[in-house]
Amino acid sequence: MASTVATLIASTASVPPAQQFLWMLILGFIIAFVLAFSVGANDVANSFGTAVGSGVVTLKQACILASIFETVGSVLLGAKVSETIRKGLIDVNMYNSSQEHLLMAGSVSAMFGSAVWQLVASFLKLPISGTHCIVGATIGFSLVAKGQKGVKWSELIKIVMSWFISPLLSGIMSGILFFLVRAFILRKADPVPNGLRALPVFYACTVGINLFSIMYTGAPWLKSPRRWLACAHFRRLQASVC
Repeated sequence: MASTVATLIASTASVPPAQQFLWMLILGFIIAFVLAFSVGANDVANSFGTAVGSGVVTLKQACILASIFETVGSVLLGAKVSETIRKGLIDVNMYNSSQEHLLMAGSVSAMFGSAVWQLVASFLKLPISGTHCIVGATIGFSLVAKGQKGVKWSELIKIVMSWFISPLLSGIMSGILFFLVRAFILRKADPVPNGLRALPVFYACTVGINLFSIMYTGAPWLKSPRRWLACAHFRRLQASVC
C-alpha cells in the first residue's frame, strides 16, 4: 500500500500544489468509511455482545442503538482520542519541511491496514480492539518513514499501560456492582420491587458520568457555550456588585 501511494505521489509531481494531493484526500475519505464499517463490525459486538447474548435486546435493536449512540459518543467524546491518534503518537513536526504529503500517505496507509485487519478479524470471529489496530498501524508507518525518532515512545508506553489497566479496573467495577446487585436485589424474596427502585439510581449514575465526561473532556466546540455562560454569569455578578 505504501509503495503504491509513493508511486502515485511521484506521478503527480507536475500538478499544481492545490490539486496535487486531492486524490489522496478522496482516497482517505473512502478508506475512512471502510474503516468505520470495519470498526462497527467488530467493536460494536464488544459493546452489545453481552446484551444480545443475554436477551436484553435483539440483534436489530442493538444495531439501531449502536448506530445512534456510537455516533453521538464519537462526536461528543471522541475529540481527545482523535487528538492523541493524530499527533500524540508520532512527532508530526518532522513532516513540516515540505513533507506533509508523506504524513498524508502514512495516515492513509495506516487506515487501510487497520481496516483490512479488522475485517479479517471479524470474519475470523476475533473480538479485537479498533484502537489497538490504528495505534499499531500509525506506529508502523512512522517507523518506516522516520525511524525510531518519529515515535513518541513515552505516549506509547502510557497507551500500552492503559490496555492492561482498563481490563483490570473494568473487572473490579463489574465485580463490585454485581456483588451489590446480587446482595440487595437478586437474593431478596421479591427482587422486582428492589430492582425497580434501583433503576433510577443506575440511570442517574450513568447520565451523570456521561455528562461529566462531555463537559470536561468533550469536543472543543462544546467549550464555547461553557465560556459564554461563564462570562455571562461573571457579568451578572459584576453588575450586582456595582
